[in-house]
Amino acid sequence: MRIYLTNIKNKPLRSFALCFISFLLSFAVLSGSFMIFSLKNGFSSLEDRLGADIMVVPYEATTKANLSGIVLQGNTGYFYMDEKYYDKIKSLDGIGNISAQFYLASLSSSCCSIPVEIIGIEPESDFTVQPWILKSYGKDLEKMDIVVGNDLNAFVGDTLTFYDMDCSVVAKLDKTGTSMDTTVYTSEETIKELISSSVGKKMNLYDVDPDNVVSCVLIKVAEGYTVDEVLNDINLHVRKVVAVKTDDMITDVQMSLKGTSSVIGILIVALWVLCAVIMIISFAMITNERKREFAIMRVIGASRKKLLSLVMKEAGILIGIGGLLGALLGLLIMVPFRTLIEDLMGLPFLMPGAGSLVGIFVGSFLLSVSAGAISAGISAVRLSRIDAGTVLREGN
Repeated sequence: MRIYLTNIKNKPLRSFALCFISFLLSFAVLSGSFMIFSLKNGFSSLEDRLGADIMVVPYEATTKANLSGIVLQGNTGYFYMDEKYYDKIKSLDGIGNISAQFYLASLSSSCCSIPVEIIGIEPESDFTVQPWILKSYGKDLEKMDIVVGNDLNAFVGDTLTFYDMDCSVVAKLDKTGTSMDTTVYTSEETIKELISSSVGKKMNLYDVDPDNVVSCVLIKVAEGYTVDEVLNDINLHVRKVVAVKTDDMITDVQMSLKGTSSVIGILIVALWVLCAVIMIISFAMITNERKREFAIMRVIGASRKKLLSLVMKEAGILIGIGGLLGALLGLLIMVPFRTLIEDLMGLPFLMPGAGSLVGIFVGSFLLSVSAGAISAGISAVRLSRIDAGTVLREGN
């Protein structure tokens, strides 16, 4: 081991360059893989979050409000339609699970603790949000109880005020990488109280009776029916509402995800090839530089196998250190700053679990080491084939 370390120490610039290339490759592979996995996890979480085949909203919601932004990105906004449309939709054929939701946005004023999207659900019929709430809380929500998203600066036991009404935080949702992380959820009973207060204070854009309105209707199509059949039936027979497929709503997000993941994947492959080429060139230069050294070793009895072992072990030390440091730094940057990355990308972003992180770490390290091993192997074979006599006679 001493001879390997001595050779590395005697050529600090050469050693640093090889170590840095391996470091850079490992860091880039881990960072890119982390982002791809997080984007895919976030999109899967988004699909689970929607959970419905069809969403029905008042017609004006599709013309005046950013429906996709409210539903998918958690932008603050709200709209209402008469409850009679909900009842009419329930009577149509092909309706499997159906549930109403109620939207309200708080304000940046003294009446509200924080500006946030508030969504009320029907606990007995909801099939999209209730499973997430039960996972984090395990109980039914009482009047004025709320559940907060993971990214909100509120915790169990806190009291948040909306339109001068105090609400108790009873649970904090697990991280989903979606709009759920910045949203407040509550029961139908509580949201109607909040809507009534906002209307009474003249802080609501709509002068509505909260007991007679809903914001949207979520539908899971019954077995034996197609989504298009039910959707067309709703749009044909129920006036002043629009039924949209949730798949269509997430198409833009899906395309952005595929595009971003493809670009990251291409960059990872391109960087791997580039670093491998640089390593091959570097080792070729080193091979030429060390011809005389290895020729002398051959003359004094070192075997070809010994020369191969020497080159590979020196390279292994440098590449291993660089790859390990690169992967470690990648984790130390990507994990703490994942929320910032999510905000900058504007896409669903959910960090992989511990098992996946270990797999990404090991995979990044191995990819970096493999590029170096291939490069070192090519050079080692060339060195082992030198003719010692010819090299020494040439004075090289």
